[in-house]
Amino acid sequence: MAELELRGVRKSFHAVEVIHGLDLTVKSGSFTVFVGPSGCGKSTLLRMIAGLEDVTAGEIRLDGQRFEHLLPSSRGMAMVFQSYALYPHMNVRENLRFGLVCQKVPKAEIATRIARAADILQITHLLDRQPSQLSGGQSQRVAIGRAIVKEPKAFLFDEPLSNLDAELRVKMRSEIAALHRRLGSTMIYVTHDQVEAMTMADTIVVLREGIVEQTGSPIELYTRPRNRFVASFLGAPQMNMLAASAVSGDGPTLDLAVDQGRARIEASVTNRRVAVHSPLTLGVRPEHLMLTDDGRLRARVEASEILGAETIIYGVLESGERLAVSLRGPRRVGVGEVVGFALDPQQIHLFDADGVALR
Repeated sequence: MAELELRGVRKSFHAVEVIHGLDLTVKSGSFTVFVGPSGCGKSTLLRMIAGLEDVTAGEIRLDGQRFEHLLPSSRGMAMVFQSYALYPHMNVRENLRFGLVCQKVPKAEIATRIARAADILQITHLLDRQPSQLSGGQSQRVAIGRAIVKEPKAFLFDEPLSNLDAELRVKMRSEIAALHRRLGSTMIYVTHDQVEAMTMADTIVVLREGIVEQTGSPIELYTRPRNRFVASFLGAPQMNMLAASAVSGDGPTLDLAVDQGRARIEASVTNRRVAVHSPLTLGVRPEHLMLTDDGRLRARVEASEILGAETIIYGVLESGERLAVSLRGPRRVGVGEVVGFALDPQQIHLFDADGVALR
């Protein structure tokens, strides 16, 4: 296990800076997920940790020792790429063995490591097969096995499940999480899929344009997002964002006007006073809205998706703002029907004009 520290890390490609003075600590033994939209710098950051990209400025430390100047082979890391990158002319056993031979590991130890990794990943029966004879999930297990046999200080995963179909991605998510629990190793996992981040991580690092927007546990980021970006990025369907203004701002309770003043909603804010008539954004997650005849929010239904365990309704308010609502179980709501929704004031998120959370 290893603790990783990034201090003032910057990365530029010629005149374009893509990582902007990033500070981050990855705790020893944690499963940390870098998540963010395409182009936010998460894969570049992972490649700098691995030594596949040079660091323009700053320090990267492993257990307190700087190592950004070391070659990739000297860093004690093992990386699993988006592509499986298996040698097509070698069978599974030879693919697992090749890196250890290059490191001049004794033959007896190589055999022991391969047997152990194959047992962990349940690929012992595949050791004599060629990569062309493997399914996508089997190929991914071999790629992970090639990392395990190196017995690294930390595992680095760069969107390893993006080439798999939806059902297999769900299965491999649970297998990688189980692998982490079994090995107890430090793992850093890069993905743009917020579902992967929420279901696998101990710690999530949300990135946008080379800057860390928020770091914390999945529950912390989901329930207490620091800003509108984090609130919108985590969760499917996305959090509803409605324009609001404070009708009264005295004390901890606010009276908010939403839907262009057609509805009044009470909310509380604990860490900042809000000026009357100040522009705000009210955020509410789809699962925190309830279908009711006397709801303060009224929307015309545009579409609905019955998914079995839940029904997602998409509607539009009189203001033109769109609303997504997640209801438990199958529910039939007609397109064009005007329905009312109520929300729990304790589940409201408020953001100021700059998108910063007020509570």
